[in-house]
Amino acid sequence: MDRKLCKYLQDIINSINEIELFLQDRPKEYETFCNDLLFRRGVERNIEIMGEAMNQALKINPNLPITSARKIVDTRNFIIHAYDSLREDILWAIVIRHMPILKEDVIKVLNQSI
Repeated sequence: MDRKLCKYLQDIINSINEIELFLQDRPKEYETFCNDLLFRRGVERNIEIMGEAMNQALKINPNLPITSARKIVDTRNFIIHAYDSLREDILWAIVIRHMPILKEDVIKVLNQSI
């Protein structure tokens, strides 16, 4: 696997791991997420990193077998450019529903390169 592609995929895993670390010390509840500005901003930043890393990875390999790869990039763009329209429930859904799928997909791709 291309070294840069591997680096971008690892950046995605690192961001997911960081969000999971944030969740270790907090109740995994939507209300907690909404009431913790620092937690929300940390999640936003890591989703931005995931989106940019995915964007760069897709430039190297447009056919990456990652579920919703393009939507991950679009989400990053939305957070950055439409920050005033961003809703907490959307971020929370990403963390709870979509992030575990992304992690699984990226790990599969990384393991195929070994």
